[in-house]
Amino acid sequence: MDALVMCGGEGRRLAASVDRATPDGRIEKPLFEVAGAPMIDRVLAALDDSGVGAVHAAVSPATPATREHLAGRVNVIETPGEGYVADLASALDTVGAPALTVAADLPLLGADLVDAALAAHDRGALTVCVPAELKRRLGVGVDATFDPAELDAEIAGVRPAGAPDDVEDRRPAEFAPTGLNVATDDETTCTDIMYLSYDARLAVNVNRKRDAEIAEALL
Repeated sequence: MDALVMCGGEGRRLAASVDRATPDGRIEKPLFEVAGAPMIDRVLAALDDSGVGAVHAAVSPATPATREHLAGRVNVIETPGEGYVADLASALDTVGAPALTVAADLPLLGADLVDAALAAHDRGALTVCVPAELKRRLGVGVDATFDPAELDAEIAGVRPAGAPDDVEDRRPAEFAPTGLNVATDDETTCTDIMYLSYDARLAVNVNRKRDAEIAEALL
């Protein structure tokens, strides 16, 4: 399965928390450095060591420096910059489906986490989630959550180390998406499998300066 890294966002939340934003309040988040390395380079290193096929990167008019940074390294796909869902649909027209999709703001992503998501996928679309409480305990931003009981999706996942035997009966009531998914087509809001991970590396999406500081502390 090919991988598609989403690199076209405007990074406005991150821009608002740092002093390197463009005059119109944007920042190229894929190039934001965590512990001295651009986040996109950390994501690509994890993908390179994983079992994915070809790696593609979706850029937009908002990320010209990212496009230049990636030229010659991966297949760069131009998207219209009309939002995540529209840009994903546009990129999938080129990459094909299913494809592993990865947010460029996951600097702690590891090849083992990618391979675990691939192994969990046996049909349809898959969304990798973490307990929202894990993000809160780490101190990172919690920008989106949902109640899994409200979705018609199978819940799969791994037992956390040292978890009690009844952990499945006490699954969290609130999930947070990680930015790691398997997309099947442009119907990106439809999920067949929720893969629940308790790994802190998937809980750190860098949307603000504080998130980057926590990521560096966990490296």
